[in-house]
Amino acid sequence: ALSAGYYDAYYKRAQQVRTLVQQEMQAALQQYDILVCPTAPIAAYKLGEKLSDPLAMYKGDLMTINLNLSGLPAVVVPCGFTTAEDGGAPLPVGLQMVGRMFGEQQLLQLAHMYEQTADVAGSAQPQVVAGQQQRAMA
Repeated sequence: ALSAGYYDAYYKRAQQVRTLVQQEMQAALQQYDILVCPTAPIAAYKLGEKLSDPLAMYKGDLMTINLNLSGLPAVVVPCGFTTAEDGGAPLPVGLQMVGRMFGEQQLLQLAHMYEQTADVAGSAQPQVVAGQQQRAMA
């Protein structure tokens, strides 16, 4: 349990910030059906590439923190691929869609429509998927 001195300094302040985030997100969703934003500030990195750099891994989650605080439903869909720095296999880029409270059905329908019409998966495939298909064809 938090001692009385730390309650105001940490817990109460965190709850105030959370309330502000919730209010701002809900105000935005009164104007729009969904909010669209990047999933991460950079494209995906290779599996295991950042294990020795916890700060880089933390930075990769920055775009999802506000959603965790708001409690709103969100879904991430692939929106494209980018070339790896070493020229290797394409790395995925994610698009985050945020919906209204209890609006999961509408959010999932929109995400499905996006996936069906954008044809992102057909434009490039990560090496893991491409390797699996090559083995399946053999």
